[in-house]
Amino acid sequence: MKSVQPTPLLHIVRRYGPVGGMERYVWELTLQLRDMGYAVTVVCQRCHVELPVGIKVIELGEVAIRPRWIASLRFSYRVSQWLKNNPQTDALIHSNERVNVQHVSTIHGPPFATVRDKPWWKRASIRVAAQLFLERRELRNARVIIPNSEIIKQQIAHYYPEYAHKLTMPILPGVNAGGVREARLVPLDGGVIGFVGQEWKRKGLAFAVKIVAELRRTRPNLKFIVIGPPRHEIEPLFADWKSGYELMGWSKQARYTEFDVLLHPASAEPYGMVIAEAMAARVPVVISDLCGAKAQVSTDAGAVLSLASPLSDWLAAVEQQLQRSMPVPQFVHGWDKVAQQHDAIYRTFSKEGLL
Repeated sequence: MKSVQPTPLLHIVRRYGPVGGMERYVWELTLQLRDMGYAVTVVCQRCHVELPVGIKVIELGEVAIRPRWIASLRFSYRVSQWLKNNPQTDALIHSNERVNVQHVSTIHGPPFATVRDKPWWKRASIRVAAQLFLERRELRNARVIIPNSEIIKQQIAHYYPEYAHKLTMPILPGVNAGGVREARLVPLDGGVIGFVGQEWKRKGLAFAVKIVAELRRTRPNLKFIVIGPPRHEIEPLFADWKSGYELMGWSKQARYTEFDVLLHPASAEPYGMVIAEAMAARVPVVISDLCGAKAQVSTDAGAVLSLASPLSDWLAAVEQQLQRSMPVPQFVHGWDKVAQQHDAIYRTFSKEGLL
């Protein structure tokens, strides 16, 4: 019996390649879908790595990234024009950007509509109006909306209840297999706490510095490794420190296996790949309850706290992880599973004749 070929896929993303959280999601997903037998085409501004074998990449050319709303409009227009000149009548179109030509949209961050909760003078601008227009247009035109965390799903349902019926269950980012932290007892006077994140303000670095500084009163040899932010931006946070910290700047691969605890007290984190990556490396985590990945943090893997909790609670939670003797269960969520979840959604389009 002749096997049925999967529906051709057209993925839309501005930057194609593992150059950011959302971009890595698209990159890893398309590679897995290719390996599953899908004919995959990617429409982007530019591919930032070597062109992958077996995937057709259409580069439309880069536009200025700011203002963001103008960049989104320009990219959307270019995609629409390309599709007008190159009709893809048999393809399922899956977008990760603010366009209006897609069957499926994946939402990787919190909705811009959260701006509605701000004072009116912060909402009265062309930029805000344009972003809200682009967001609503995307959600209106998509037939299926995939959130990549439970927090994002809840926010979209709250701000756009008229589109809530389009939402699927969240499809979390995958985690690549990497090095695993060796089981070890942490010295009572030391240990290593890690922080990973370029957008260090919303990810809570200032609070993390305060937590580690307090812990160093009883653990004088405790070390704090910060990966992500440019050194010159965050050095003022360590003005009172003479030693005990290492500012690494950006790195393609975080040194999770060196950490004894990952500290991530973010004030806004739709998911938090660094949390999943740390748990995949068997590193315990202490995070805020504003992280989308909190649902994956079991009591065996670490602790989830409110930012409203007193500092003493955060100190106790980190100290508990430093003193633990049992290894962290390894978090496993491969990109192959992510692709399988998408495959199930894609196949509903063929079964229900939605294309």
